[in-house]
Amino acid sequence: MSHTARLELDGKSYDLPVVEGTEHELGIDISKLRSETGFITLDDGYGNTGSCRSAITYIDGEQGILRYRGIPIEELAEKSTFIEAAWLVIFGTLPTTADRDRFAGMLTEHSMLDENMKKHFDGYPTNAHPMAILSAMINTLSAHDPEVWEANDDAGIERAAAVLMSKVRTIAAAAYKSSVGEPIVYPRYDLRYAENFLHMMFSKPYKDYEPTPAVSRALNLFLLLHADHEQNCSTSTVRMVASSEANMFASCSAGVCALWGPLHGGANVAVIDMLQEIKDREIPVAEYVKKVKNKEDGVKLMGFGHRVYRNFDPRSKILRAAADDMLKELQIEDPLLDIAGELAEAALSDDYFVERKLYPNVDFCSGIILRAMGLPTNMFTVMFAIGRMPGWIANWKEIHDDPKGRIYRPRQIYTGPTDQHWIPRDQRS
Repeated sequence: MSHTARLELDGKSYDLPVVEGTEHELGIDISKLRSETGFITLDDGYGNTGSCRSAITYIDGEQGILRYRGIPIEELAEKSTFIEAAWLVIFGTLPTTADRDRFAGMLTEHSMLDENMKKHFDGYPTNAHPMAILSAMINTLSAHDPEVWEANDDAGIERAAAVLMSKVRTIAAAAYKSSVGEPIVYPRYDLRYAENFLHMMFSKPYKDYEPTPAVSRALNLFLLLHADHEQNCSTSTVRMVASSEANMFASCSAGVCALWGPLHGGANVAVIDMLQEIKDREIPVAEYVKKVKNKEDGVKLMGFGHRVYRNFDPRSKILRAAADDMLKELQIEDPLLDIAGELAEAALSDDYFVERKLYPNVDFCSGIILRAMGLPTNMFTVMFAIGRMPGWIANWKEIHDDPKGRIYRPRQIYTGPTDQHWIPRDQRS
């Protein structure tokens, strides 16, 4: 059944087509609004604006649903791996055995960095933020591998995706090692994706790091659950840059910069900062919860609720179970993790938070997992970027594959001064 919206402006009526997605989402197509009426729409922050049609990820925030290419996130978390989910997100189908083996082989093959790239790490101060290094180094990769500029067919895009996904973890680990004054560790060819990253992060020249099964599973789940999340700030940034026909690496580097913001990728860091403050100030959890409910200045419950989800964040349920298994296996004694457990328990049993559907989100659980693994907080957003890389690549690919694609060019409502004229310096007040 077709629908039409009717808009009345200055006594004239205009019919606007209504588009419907495969999950019956409805939207009003205003692509010809300006040419037909002279008007544009204004939607600060794009909260009610669909910027594209996409076949990658579906979210129903009211029902707490997240699906990659139609497959529920719960099924993928239980039965799949990060690499298989990455292939699904990027190429649209679950990989065959041949696809999976070929892609995994390419990830292993391309895990090394060009030796000349290592010199770049020496140019950064030891306190440089790893996100600054990551965004710069992703762009630098394309200078060392000109083939990515010509990634136009399926084989070229598959190779470029493998290069970027493989090397981003090597860059991240190298940035960390440089920041703590330790030698950069080479990847191993006998380890899987997540385990190889942990090896490069925590191994020393005299001792290899061997992750436990629960740690490996938790990291694999963390990456899988972050692989894509519809048109968020960083993904929209990648699409914006890609629309200019920028290459995959340049577009994803821009995504890293957008993710860096504390309102986006830095949310799990804010969770740890909150827990640290509770510990340092010796605030009883019950008292902190009371301060949140009373809306005292500067007191916020970080890691609860979500802009999209009005129900449980489906990713948080999965990660929380993985966190429990990992903490039990590692037998870690960490007062911040104890506070986190108390805080989650208190909020989930309080009608104030339950009625407002302020449940622990993925950031709350991921901050706990990453801290328990031994990752410093300045690496948390880097981990987010590694996990989100498949989604960025997939969105870049959608732009690249669209024969009718146009460069993105949002409009604005100008609110500055009206007609002005240049004034000589000696006459300026």
